[in-house]
Amino acid sequence: MLILSHPAIGGFVTHCGWNSTLEAISSGVPMATWPLFADQFINEKLVIQVLKIGVSFGVEVPEKFGEEGKFGLLVKKEDVVRTLDKLMKEGEEREERNKRIIELAEMAKKATEEGGSSFLNINLLIQDIMQKINHGKST
Repeated sequence: MLILSHPAIGGFVTHCGWNSTLEAISSGVPMATWPLFADQFINEKLVIQVLKIGVSFGVEVPEKFGEEGKFGLLVKKEDVVRTLDKLMKEGEEREERNKRIIELAEMAKKATEEGGSSFLNINLLIQDIMQKINHGKST
């Protein structure tokens, strides 16, 4: 988070794991997506098609655990150049993507501040756990 939130960071190459996706969104950093397996392809669809805050390297075939690299390179040098150029190139598309990611970062910040939805939900969870612990002691 410390690195992602640095003002010099203009983009983040991510495998689209949920943690790194949330960290990029919370830091307001657009993503270059390179999913490998599991839910990462679904998370990539969220980033690219729904939120429109990233650019895809074009990986379409998931890796199978234990068989990494069996089918050759999933991303070629030309894909890397094309994707990073698209992510970083000045223009209307980049401006729109950056505007959306900053709005989402602000929403994430508000959710975690005192009184925000995530703040309230974690407090409710803690209260529920404490209630269950205290109830277990009384029986």
